[in-house]
Amino acid sequence: MGEAVVLDVGRQALFIVIIVVLPVLGAGLITGLLVAIFQATTQIQEQTLAFVPKIFAVLGSIAFFGPWIMTTVVEFVQELLRTIPTYVG
Repeated sequence: MGEAVVLDVGRQALFIVIIVVLPVLGAGLITGLLVAIFQATTQIQEQTLAFVPKIFAVLGSIAFFGPWIMTTVVEFVQELLRTIPTYVG
């Protein structure tokens, strides 16, 4: 197993991680932006108002995108396990 193979598998793994976390991070980012705009317009500076909606948005996006996330990760691992004999041999 050469270092080119290790770098290629690492690159693929990082790409999968980025693709998988984008919807969750996007939901938190959009919710945080909306809460910040709401706080700026109403001048309410409550700390829990900033965190609680983001937590619910992230949990909701994990619940919504969870099957897709699991399918993507499982397909990557299956492909990796399928190609291990070609890397070793």
